[in-house]
Amino acid sequence: MPTTRNTLSAILSATLILALPAATHAQRAGNIGGCDIRRGTLCTNLNLNGANLEGVNLANSQFTRSDLSGANLRGATLDEANFSQAELAGATLDAASMLRTNLRGARLTGASLKEAKLRNAILQNADLHDADLTAAQLGGADLTNARAERTRFDGAELTRSNLRAAKLSGASFVGANLQGANFTRAQLINADLTGANLDQAIFLNAQMDGCKGCP
Repeated sequence: MPTTRNTLSAILSATLILALPAATHAQRAGNIGGCDIRRGTLCTNLNLNGANLEGVNLANSQFTRSDLSGANLRGATLDEANFSQAELAGATLDAASMLRTNLRGARLTGASLKEAKLRNAILQNADLHDADLTAAQLGGADLTNARAERTRFDGAELTRSNLRAAKLSGASFVGANLQGANFTRAQLINADLTGANLDQAIFLNAQMDGCKGCP
């Protein structure tokens, strides 16, 4: 009898251990901070600080004015989602798909967006200072009036992107593709455009004091 009882106990313990990862995944991909984690969800004005949303599909979702500072959105699908006025400081968005995503007025200070797909994204008046967009895809993106001081765009693709009046002092565009990009009235003081493709790029009335590689 003791042997049978011990065997049953061992089987029960093993079953519980095997079930733990599934339970954790269900919690991560189910509901966090009152937000239903799914495509097209409505999560405005919510506190999702530090949430683990790695790899989830949140395309067409609404996150207006929500707090996602420090959140993990690595590899997430966020196409055409609305993050206007959202707090994303220190968030991880590496390799996230953010095609046509609305980030107007969002705060992404110190965020990591390495290799993120931001083609045709709206970043008007967004705060990106000290963010890392190394090798990000920003073709056709609108960064009008964006703050991007000391931001890294090294190796990024910004063809035909709009950076009118953007604050880019100390920003790095080393090796970036800036073909057809519009830097009209942008602040490029002490920026670094070494090795960047500037073919057809516009620098009308841009401030370029101390800029490396600027025309």
